[in-house]
Amino acid sequence: MGTILVTGGAGFIGANFVRHLLAGGDERVVVLDKLTYAGSRENLAGLSEKDGLLFVEGDIADRGCLEELFTGRRPAAVVNFAAETHVDRSIDSPRSFVETNIVGTFELLEAARRYIAGLDAGRAAAFRFLHVSTDEVYGSLGAEGLFSESTPYAPNSPYAASKAAADHLVRAYHRTYGLPALITNCSNNYGPYQFPEKLIPLMILNAVEGRPLPIYGDGGNVRDWIYVEDHCQGILAVLRGGRPGESYNIGGGGEKSNIEVVDAICAALEELLPATGNRRLAAKGVSRYADLKSFVPDRLGHDRRYAIDASKVREELGWQPKHGFETGMRATVRWYLDNREWCEATERRGRYRRERLGLSEEKEKGR
Repeated sequence: MGTILVTGGAGFIGANFVRHLLAGGDERVVVLDKLTYAGSRENLAGLSEKDGLLFVEGDIADRGCLEELFTGRRPAAVVNFAAETHVDRSIDSPRSFVETNIVGTFELLEAARRYIAGLDAGRAAAFRFLHVSTDEVYGSLGAEGLFSESTPYAPNSPYAASKAAADHLVRAYHRTYGLPALITNCSNNYGPYQFPEKLIPLMILNAVEGRPLPIYGDGGNVRDWIYVEDHCQGILAVLRGGRPGESYNIGGGGEKSNIEVVDAICAALEELLPATGNRRLAAKGVSRYADLKSFVPDRLGHDRRYAIDASKVREELGWQPKHGFETGMRATVRWYLDNREWCEATERRGRYRRERLGLSEEKEKGR
């Protein structure tokens, strides 16, 4: 496809996508990333211009930066990962989610619209703007049912609302201006390079260090989990073969409750780093990782269940996940065990001490 502009390409999913894209050896990639707490050049370590990567530090809400990139690099496609993503942080500080996820997406759309207006008809028609979104825009499911592309939006957190607004802008720019835009809505990702505030890396790192494994509420909240590499393959399938104006749900078909996820992590750790040989656990008189589980007050407005119907992307584009939950989880645990220096550096850079996030001001005062 030529040059692809990947915004947010130094974050968790973005960095995995860039690595997946460059492994094919056919495209050149320009990464634009603001390098907030969750984005790091270390996530792209080992990649350089000789591999086809150009890195630019910048903000998608910076109109001048975007104009320079579009006119100077002339991308054939944009894949927008740039976003504030953690629900708990959106509860504590929603402003940055509005600024990046809504205003930033608007500026990116405007830059793309102006850019393709100056292209010849063939290049304009071939251009693609792919916006990466989330299943959280759909709200919460009961015990039955799946989210499809026609499910009405009903976001319940500031994060989900900001992503829903961005989705609507992308769709509107396709319908109003003819921008060749696509939207993907994915389920919960896990795998290498995920910032440690998220459930799976947090539990892995806490368990290894003999810290408590805090589980929200009763642990019964259900998510559809997808290994990040499978998600990246799905995004690429949509970028190359998706129909402009369409949305595609990408899910792993791996519904698990939070307690089941934590149990799977503990089981993988017992296999890869048995608790009986972990001196930190022995010092605390703990003989099993599972004994570290603890239950804490639930997140505000915590959606009960998400589950994705990914039949559209499977049937239209032939995509399907290659990793089952157990194999993906084992690979993820192995990666974090093998990359402790990355974890420590990431936490230091992000000034994250594994503290509880997402507590309202009132709850903070009452503690």
